[in-house]
Amino acid sequence: MKLGTVHSSGKVRVACLLNEQGGTLVPSYFGDLVTIIAGGPSILENVRASTLAHDAETFKLSDIKVLAPIQRFGRDVLCTGWNYWDHFYESEGKREGQDVPKPDAPTFFTKAPTVTIGPDDDVALDADISQKWDYEAEIVVVIGKTGRSIPKERALDHVFGYCLANDISQRDLQRRHGGQWFRGKSLDASMPLGPWITLRDDVVISEVGIEFELNGTLMQKAKVSDMAFPIEELIAELSLGLTLYAGDILLTGTPSGIGNARTPPVFLNAGDKIVTRADGLGELRNTLRATDLSTYIA
Repeated sequence: MKLGTVHSSGKVRVACLLNEQGGTLVPSYFGDLVTIIAGGPSILENVRASTLAHDAETFKLSDIKVLAPIQRFGRDVLCTGWNYWDHFYESEGKREGQDVPKPDAPTFFTKAPTVTIGPDDDVALDADISQKWDYEAEIVVVIGKTGRSIPKERALDHVFGYCLANDISQRDLQRRHGGQWFRGKSLDASMPLGPWITLRDDVVISEVGIEFELNGTLMQKAKVSDMAFPIEELIAELSLGLTLYAGDILLTGTPSGIGNARTPPVFLNAGDKIVTRADGLGELRNTLRATDLSTYIA
């Protein structure tokens, strides 16, 4: 089962994708997708039944716009760094004096929720704010059950499903602001998310492969099984003493092949077309669009 958020007939609706052509809309009385996730298994079963009912509202993908599945955030976007060792090693000596020893535990950081855009939306690129825009294709875990200090062996019980993101980063801002990552990963409208959330039990996540293409050229390719710290360990480590809430999302890190680590470096430019895809999770297709992000907005 794949759930997401769409714009249909002038309204934002939760939807269920049934095939490559379309699916059915979830009745509005269930609320948004975060409300459905927080409602637990019984609500999900009611949602499932409603999407298969004879009187369900159907849609064609050609008639709606697919949005980022999560539209309401209770906290920052949770992220993991250096979770593929090949990615950690490829950047050694290229962090402009900000190298660190190989970590013994997962590295976590956050992004502002205002980064989020839909799976087909344009990425806002302001070359005056940053000249080093980089790509990072990632698997996203959607938390489905609130919990704290979650044991590793029970971690997947707290997962609702999985989708994709591209953790587009501004490397020069990362360096400028002391090597911490929040500032260099939080520019508005810069992180595609989606397209649909595939429910946990509908995909064997350890067997999933992820790829990234830049203007038709394959730049990243890896398996989830290549992760330095598996998803269960990420959830256990992050939740130790810290409550994870239903509807939170956790980016799980990017594999090798990023632009900043290449010789010569490859950075994103206005007009570039990027595709992030993974087995069973669909794909994000975005274009980098020149945007003035320095305009004062009050």
